[in-house]
Amino acid sequence: MAAKIPTTFSDLREWIAFLEKRGELKRIKTPVSADLEITEITDRVSKMKQGQGNVALLFENVIGSDLPVLINGVGTEQRMAWALGLEKLDDLRARLASVVKPEVPEGVFDKLKKVSELSEILRYRPKTVTSAPCQDIVWTGDQIDLNKLPILKCWPDDGGRYVTLTTVISRDPYKGIRNVGMYRVQVYDEKTVGMHWQIHKGGTEHQREALRKGGVKLPVAVAIGGDYATIYSGSAPLPPGIDEIMLAGWLRRERVEMVKCKTIDLEVPANAEIILEGYVDPSESRLEGPFGDHTGYYSLADQYPVMHLTAITMRKDAIYPTTIVGYPPQEDYWLGKATERLFLPLMQLVVPEVIDVNMPAEGTFHNLLVVSIKKKYPGQVRKVMYGLWGLMLMSLTKFIIVVDEDIDVQDMNQVLFHVTSNVDPQRDTVIVEGPLDALDHSADHFAYGHKMGIDATRKRQDIDRFPREWPQDIRMTQSIVDRVTKRWREYGF
Repeated sequence: MAAKIPTTFSDLREWIAFLEKRGELKRIKTPVSADLEITEITDRVSKMKQGQGNVALLFENVIGSDLPVLINGVGTEQRMAWALGLEKLDDLRARLASVVKPEVPEGVFDKLKKVSELSEILRYRPKTVTSAPCQDIVWTGDQIDLNKLPILKCWPDDGGRYVTLTTVISRDPYKGIRNVGMYRVQVYDEKTVGMHWQIHKGGTEHQREALRKGGVKLPVAVAIGGDYATIYSGSAPLPPGIDEIMLAGWLRRERVEMVKCKTIDLEVPANAEIILEGYVDPSESRLEGPFGDHTGYYSLADQYPVMHLTAITMRKDAIYPTTIVGYPPQEDYWLGKATERLFLPLMQLVVPEVIDVNMPAEGTFHNLLVVSIKKKYPGQVRKVMYGLWGLMLMSLTKFIIVVDEDIDVQDMNQVLFHVTSNVDPQRDTVIVEGPLDALDHSADHFAYGHKMGIDATRKRQDIDRFPREWPQDIRMTQSIVDRVTKRWREYGF
């Protein structure tokens, strides 16, 4: 009998046990190197389909370390859904839509129901505990040694070894508001790392505020491991001031326990595996990179902040969870797909004509968004493009393709068919300038360049003032479709 999906997983051990019951975990006892070898194994596995070899990998014998390595833990859509207590990722959309639906409550009962729905999120605020598994072992001073951890060198031309699956926690030095981000961390030596928070990220804003406050040292904690809902929350592009840990609690349906760090004034997830404690001097930078990134290219080396470690804490039996990025699809794609499903209702609040969206693997998150709409009036397609480009980190999207409501945006065969069929390149494209992702190497200038919108909808005389008759799509009558479906086995298939 298949294992039931819990509404929450408290830590990696529960997740590993669940995957093992589902036949979704492979333990590898053969000695392996953290220098490139784990990457090559994982890259091959991550490009397989679920049920055809794509499983989570637990390397139990990593050369030079006593810690096992877990990777590809959420490397399929199904595992990503399970990690959030769901059968399918699209359930995220329905769950959030029930909370943020824009209808104004009319009667007393509706008003009370709306208050209850909104308070559901607030009641998942984190709670503080006084002791935690992540502090079973505490290294300070000369004990601090990152070389004891099985940190991967992912690709041949990487600038060094990188901690990749991170939950990086900092706090605004003025407002005291916490930010949680998933930023890569390059190891420089046993006590020093590079903090790759990009120009548009919350960590960078905290660094700016620390400079404005006279260059005060910024406490930073890097949590490694825990439950995947909390790990995922660091990658979610929330509006400023919204606590990612509260989002994690809402996803888990259980408040996240946090514990105060040993050497800095921050709280970290109590059930994490390993914690790196330290500080960033906001005026200090060092060359970080290159790094084989999710774009399929090496991101170029550049100056980024330096984090100085003041402690490493961990569980007695710590597991080192990590991930790799590179030519898609990889595990990180499914983290991005969870964001796509979760934030669709928020997009629809601002741009209500949106039916569905797809950020395909080929677009590496920020390069391509496909959106379907119900077109009703002239100029609506461009209104949708501009609205999405003005929405938080959607502002970094390089290409937006708009299709009609009956097109399945998750099927790129359908999408490309309608792009090539419906688009006149001069009439149906729009070029704008604006911010781009910091990793976009095609732009002339860092994090700034051109973006394109493509109107792949059918053109109509009444809305688009199209001067010719538009041909009908070829479609079978529904009665014949139903008849053939019913008789399919009779035909010998």
